[in-house]
Order: sequence, then C-alpha cells, then structure tokens
Amino acid sequence: MKNILKSHHIIKIFTLCLCLLVQSQTVTAQWWKDTEKAENERSKGMLLLTNEVQIEATTAINHMYNFKFYEAEREFGYLKVKYPDHPLPDFLLGLMEWWKIVPNTENALYDEKCLGYMDKSIDKAMKIWDDSENPEAAFIMAAAFAFKGRLHSERKHWSKATFAAKNALKYLDKSRSFADFSPELMFGDGLYNYYFYYVKENYPLLRPVLWLFPKGDKPKGIKQLEKVSYNAFYTRTEARYFLLQIYGLENMNDKALDLSKYTHEAYPDNPFFHRFHARCAFVSGRIGEAKELSKSILAKIDEHYPGYEGVSGRYAAYILAYYAYNYDKDYKTAKEYYQKTLTFAKNTGTTNSGYYWSSMLALGKIASQEQDYDTAIEYFKQVIEDTDRKATQRDEAKKLLTEAKKARRKMK
Repeated sequence: MKNILKSHHIIKIFTLCLCLLVQSQTVTAQWWKDTEKAENERSKGMLLLTNEVQIEATTAINHMYNFKFYEAEREFGYLKVKYPDHPLPDFLLGLMEWWKIVPNTENALYDEKCLGYMDKSIDKAMKIWDDSENPEAAFIMAAAFAFKGRLHSERKHWSKATFAAKNALKYLDKSRSFADFSPELMFGDGLYNYYFYYVKENYPLLRPVLWLFPKGDKPKGIKQLEKVSYNAFYTRTEARYFLLQIYGLENMNDKALDLSKYTHEAYPDNPFFHRFHARCAFVSGRIGEAKELSKSILAKIDEHYPGYEGVSGRYAAYILAYYAYNYDKDYKTAKEYYQKTLTFAKNTGTTNSGYYWSSMLALGKIASQEQDYDTAIEYFKQVIEDTDRKATQRDEAKKLLTEAKKARRKMK
C-alpha cells in the first residue's frame, strides 16, 4: 500500500513538473514573440537599428578602429553570412579598407578593395531601394557614395569624386523620410556644410564645380559634427576623425587636444589618433605628454604594429628632435631624431613638408655648431633651392648660409 501511495506521489510530482515546464516554454515563447515584436516596432524593420545587429557590429567596429583588422574582418564576415543580401556588411568591409589607407593617404594599395566593397554595397542597397524604397537602403548608398567620393578626391580624380558626391547627396535626401536616422544623417550634413567653404577657400580650381551644389554653412557644420560625435552609432567615430582635423584647421587647440586624447585612449593602437594626440600635445606645449606619445609611436613602428609607418614616424621623430634641440640642448640626440625625420619623409614621399625643411635647417645649425661648415652649407643650400620662396625656412637658411661661409673662411 505504501508503495502504491509513493508511486501516486511521484506521478503527481512528475505531472506538476511537466505542467510547469510546458508553462515555462509557453511563457518563454510568448516573451520572444513580444520581444521580437517590440524590437521590430522600435527599429521600424530596419536592420541597421536593431539592437542585435548593433551589438554584433559594435565589437567588430571597435576592432576596426583599433587596427585589429583580422578580428574585425572575421566579425564582418559573420555578418555577411548571416545577412547575405544586406548592404551593411560590404559597406563595413569597405570602411575597413579605407582605414588601412588613413595612416598614409598616398598609399593606393587598398584602393581597389575599398571601392569594390563600396560598389557591392551600393548594388545590394539599390536592389532593396528598387523593391521597396526603404530609407535604410538610401542611407547606406549615401554613405558608400560618400566614401567613394572621399577616396577619389584623395587621388585627385575630380570628375569621379563629383559624380560620387552628387549621388551621396541624392540618396542622403531620400533617406530623410526616416527620422530615426537623424543622428547618422547629420554626419553628411555636417561634412557638407563645413567642407563646402573649405573647398571654396583652398581649391580655387574647383570653385566652378561648386555651382552644382547648394551653399554650405561652416559654423553649423562644426556643430552638427559635434552632435554626431555624441549621439550617432555608425558615424560617431568618423565624425570625431573629421572634427580632429577641423579643430586643427580652425585653431581650436583645446578642443583638438581633448578629443585627440579621448580617441587615442579609446583606440590605443590606431596610428592616426595616436599621432594626432602627440601633435596636439606638442602644439599645446605639453612637453612630457608629447615626448611619451612620440616615443610610443616610434616603438610601435619598430614592433611593426599595423598602420604604424613613416608618416607617423615623421611626426614623432620631429617632436623628439625639437625638444632635444630647443629644450634639452642635447644636440647629439636632436641630430639623430632630425635625421630620422628626413628618412621617414623620404620613405613616404613627403619631402615638401614643413617638418622636412625645418629638420634640414636644424641639422645645418647643428653642423655649424660642430664647426662642420661644409655639411652645414650643403644643408642650407638645399633648403634655399627646394623650398617655396615664401617659406620662413628659406629666409633663415639664406642668413645662416652667409654666416657659415664666413666662419669657414676664417678657419682657413
């Protein structure tokens, strides 16, 4: 009898557990349905705005900006397999190729892959747009055309850059129907508003082309980019990249230093943010900070970190040479770093830069101090021959050349 009662008790417990399990699965299924419905309503069916995609993309995007390209490509590849017909993965892969170009924009090694991914992204987005006029597709086309224009302008392919820019503006306007994209859309507006006047002021040959475009608003453009840098998801870091350069052009040195420090700390192995932080510290007179950052850049070049090459090396070597010469009066160390600056400049084809000529002028001064007047005269002559007539280094080199020749005659 006891065994029978025990069996009934076990059956009751089993039945109760089974009921709880079924109820739990039903509740879980309903929760997933409710969650998917809420997410769909929140994102308006747009893949770019879903939490799942943003979470999946965040790690990959952070890897990309920190120059961990292998890890980023693996994550972007996963997104491409998961969403084979969506243009976002190809766009992100194209963006990754662009960031391989950023440390030295003269490097055309990654151009073909960058443009190829952007074209694939545009093709996929165009199919979606033709089927449904989905503003998400328009937004991605605007971004992809903008990056194509950006690269073509670097290569001085002006007709291609103009065509891409017109298409970027065209699809930017078409994507405005979806208000939730507003932080991302403001990125394009901000760039356009600022650079319309920058191009007008600095590229007189392109002024006739500007008649094809509406007028910009430089102060408004800066404010828009600042808002994007705080509020956007996909374009936040791109906005910061441009703001760094804009702050430099507009002599907003305090803002440039704060932002460069923030971006470098967020992505410590990004050579562009690293060298910009060093440059801003140098301009702001933060000697210890500028020295430490510059030494770190040169160490990463020696250790072959991705993207750390001659352009960053030129900045770092010059900063260290300047402090050694002007502050520490350590002429031996200064000479070594100035010579490194020249080497980096020659290796990157940037021998027409101020860093190059200032280094050559300083090496001439050091040679004069060492009473090696023949070497000093050669340095000064080269500065005079090759610099622009309006360059300050040229005028100083003329004066120093005369002094070096007099000193050499006295020695004889």
